[in-house]
Amino acid sequence: MQARREQPTAPTSASTSTTPAPPLPAPRWAVRAAQLITLLALPTGLWRLAMVCGFASGYTAAGFVPFDTAGSKLWMLTLSVTCELLALLSLGLVRPWGETVPRWIPVIGGRPVRPLAAVVPAAAGALALTALWAAMPLWWTYPHPDMTPAGRLLVGVIYQPLVLWGPLLGAVTVSYYRRTRGSRTAHTNTP
Repeated sequence: MQARREQPTAPTSASTSTTPAPPLPAPRWAVRAAQLITLLALPTGLWRLAMVCGFASGYTAAGFVPFDTAGSKLWMLTLSVTCELLALLSLGLVRPWGETVPRWIPVIGGRPVRPLAAVVPAAAGALALTALWAAMPLWWTYPHPDMTPAGRLLVGVIYQPLVLWGPLLGAVTVSYYRRTRGSRTAHTNTP
């Protein structure tokens, strides 16, 4: 556990006070883990985008038919973009914009981020992702009659890294919480 640094402030009236220092920088392992998270969703997103473009991507001709509709293509495109954007949000747990809202954002720009406003959704996401992808290592034990043997191997390989998304996000979230707890916005109602 990291100790909080205290910085003296200018004396006020007859007493001196201390204010908590800004949060410590993220540990190198947390930065690397957050960067890795952004890469974990990329192979599956690219695979789905290939299907949006009309490539069977490992499906048999008959197995690809349900994916060759406008609704399915819109869903795969939306899912790919959403997954990558959610993965990119993990960078906020190790970057300054995860502690202070960027100034270019209207109304709230420049305000400090309340630690629990980042920790609660990130922890919930980590738990949900861990539960969602926990069975992925068993991919090859299930039958996939609508896929070619090479496609079954390809999909199994590109989806396996997603097993790490939840635990990595959980670790980065704990690191963020430890660094930011006790910051001046953690327990106040003022920005």
